[in-house]
Amino acid sequence: MNENPVHAHIRQEITENPVVLFMKGTPMFPQCGFSAAVVQALTNMGVKFKGIDVLTDPGLREGIKQFSNWPTIPQLYVGGEFIGGCDIVREMYTTGELQQVFEQKGVEFVG
Repeated sequence: MNENPVHAHIRQEITENPVVLFMKGTPMFPQCGFSAAVVQALTNMGVKFKGIDVLTDPGLREGIKQFSNWPTIPQLYVGGEFIGGCDIVREMYTTGELQQVFEQKGVEFVG
């Protein structure tokens, strides 16, 4: 059985980029408050990440939800692993858990 092409694209992105944020809009111009909140947390930490705008591709917008089995966007991936959506990322950022994830995955951040 062939893999869904959208899932193959997602897998490629999260394999080739250490930190990927599937979001509404772009890191410079988030199109929803939840995406903006995750961008802000990553920016505050000085993490380099790739933002992928799901609004430009309806297939990707639905495909990422199926891929992760998570119903909402944004979705953060670190080292190929799904971390969570906005509330989880914000909570992890606040508690210091997100910094630990970056350390474990060898992702550089400022703090």
